[in-house]
Amino acid sequence: MSATSTLPAAALQASRAALSAALADQAIPTPTDEELENGEIQEVDMQAQAEGIRTVFSDPTNFNVKHPLYSPWTLWFDSPATKGRNLPQTPVSAFPQTPIPQTPGVAAAQGWMEDIKRVISFDSVEEFWGLYNNIIPPSQLPQKANYYLFKEGIIPAWEDEANKNGGKWSIQLPKDKNRAHVDKMWLYTMLAAIGETFDPAPTQGGGGNAVSLITGVIVSTRPQFYRLSIWTRLAPSTNDDDAALRSRIEGVGKHFKINVLGYSESQRLAGPLATEVEFLSHKDSEKKGKSARKIIA
Repeated sequence: MSATSTLPAAALQASRAALSAALADQAIPTPTDEELENGEIQEVDMQAQAEGIRTVFSDPTNFNVKHPLYSPWTLWFDSPATKGRNLPQTPVSAFPQTPIPQTPGVAAAQGWMEDIKRVISFDSVEEFWGLYNNIIPPSQLPQKANYYLFKEGIIPAWEDEANKNGGKWSIQLPKDKNRAHVDKMWLYTMLAAIGETFDPAPTQGGGGNAVSLITGVIVSTRPQFYRLSIWTRLAPSTNDDDAALRSRIEGVGKHFKINVLGYSESQRLAGPLATEVEFLSHKDSEKKGKSARKIIA
């Protein structure tokens, strides 16, 4: 009898979709011509093959199938407690510390990067759940702490080459009203990122030149609120030539608001300590006042 999953429905659905896609790509071994007699047709026992597959859902300890993600990812962490320390202040003892990669743009952000700690990189469904089940959830993090989940080779800084021309979708949520929900929201945000559902173009036959807009996702804890963010590698301008990019960026925000966070499309969210789901380029984020141009989902 297989074990019943305790994952939330949306998380279970996202993970099973990744598993199904990976299984579909696995070739079924067939015998060579020398192993078959002339005119013999090979019979495949599909039931026996299926029974031999143990996924992380049916056997979390002894699974024998690893399901690769579309891209490898790296989790980073910082908090006031990590400043000047060599290890992340979160229980990830099962995973070794890895060195910070020399990514283009690191030099410009080196001072800030001295306080951010790289936790681990992963490239499969199973490794993601192993990581997720062994770190502190956002609701239990200290104030001013941040998790950054970025594609491998991209550091969570504006100065990185993959981020410098981009922007971010974000939402600010009052802590007192969302402490019970932020862990689920962060989980769904990570699943949408590693499952490439925010910007699915590269996974839908977009060709070798199609590159995902998403570079990473962040959750931040502050004294009175949480902030969830999705970083993109490009940001639209006001030019008509950017209409296609703007539509693609707006699609990311709509998916974030409706499918990940669970709000209706028409629902207004702004209030005390709360914001709408809004997009701002990194360049505009440096501006103060009304000169910054926001897109509201």
